[in-house]
Amino acid sequence: MNQTLKVTGMTCNHCKAHVEKALLKVGGVQQADVNLEKGEAVVAGSAGREELIKAVEDAGYSAE
Repeated sequence: MNQTLKVTGMTCNHCKAHVEKALLKVGGVQQADVNLEKGEAVVAGSAGREELIKAVEDAGYSAE
């Protein structure tokens, strides 16, 4: 199952990589693709939406 999150606060490729790494640490995530220009993350797997949002926020960014 794919979920798309709106991510704000990313300004560079380092930010993009940091968000991807945080999402991949969440249990049930199989793949995380973050698009810096669109400000979104597409996550594949069985992780809950709230878990994904918390992971992004814990990494220092905002998600919805």
